[in-house]
Amino acid sequence: MDSFSSNMELVQFIGKLGDLKDEHYHMTLALSAAVELLIEKGLITRKELERKMSELDHLMIRSPYPMA
Repeated sequence: MDSFSSNMELVQFIGKLGDLKDEHYHMTLALSAAVELLIEKGLITRKELERKMSELDHLMIRSPYPMA
């Protein structure tokens, strides 16, 4: 009976992983569309976006919170 329980848990896990993948795709698509609209309307430029992305990326690399 343990094997069946483990298999069912694995199937549920795989299903949840598939749901997360689908959700990630839709969130990425929505974000990409929003950014493109902001650029098309002249509210931001690609250069400004790239500069901000780089700035945020550097913040993520050097976290202000020490990990000891």
